[in-house]
Amino acid sequence: MDMRFILELIGYTGSLLVIVSMLMTSVVKLRIINTIGSVIFCGYAIAIHSYPTAAMQICLIIINMINLYKLNNTKKEYSAISTTAGDGFLAHFLFANGTDIKIFFPNFSAPQAEDKIFIITCGEVPAGIFIAKDEGNGVLTAKLDYTTPAYRDCSAGKFLYTHLTRLGIKKIYAETKIPTHEKYLHKMGFSQDGDSSKLVKEL
Repeated sequence: MDMRFILELIGYTGSLLVIVSMLMTSVVKLRIINTIGSVIFCGYAIAIHSYPTAAMQICLIIINMINLYKLNNTKKEYSAISTTAGDGFLAHFLFANGTDIKIFFPNFSAPQAEDKIFIITCGEVPAGIFIAKDEGNGVLTAKLDYTTPAYRDCSAGKFLYTHLTRLGIKKIYAETKIPTHEKYLHKMGFSQDGDSSKLVKEL
């Protein structure tokens, strides 16, 4: 195979990864994929003796590594604010993130007066919403367990379930047909509830 063709293929691969990284909703995934793309493209630039391009890619790699370090080593301080279905900020948050919410929770419509509702914040920034039906005896059925893209590293979910445990919640049921959400639930410790379509997490 022609070496020039191989080099061009490597260059296009690096460029494609950099472009794909910009489509990521997770900041961590964006930085990781962008770094991989920059490393490949840097190798291509050196191979064709385009040293200014290689230098730029090295700078991008360093910037990505620094930001990844900060993302993984900066402790997030979460809070859970209990609220009600009629809360104005809740309505605003659900409306502002409605399109993204529908991707993961297509059957969710609106909170009910009897629901347990928590707004999850990171510092002063709203990070997510948890809405569940109270089944009694420390059991909840999750209706909406949503976090904004910047907080999809499972840290908000871990905080939430720890918080619910302190409130006396013993079991949470969830149901989804969205593969991405199902993967998240398994990562958070949910398992199949017998022969039913529901997943369950013991707290």
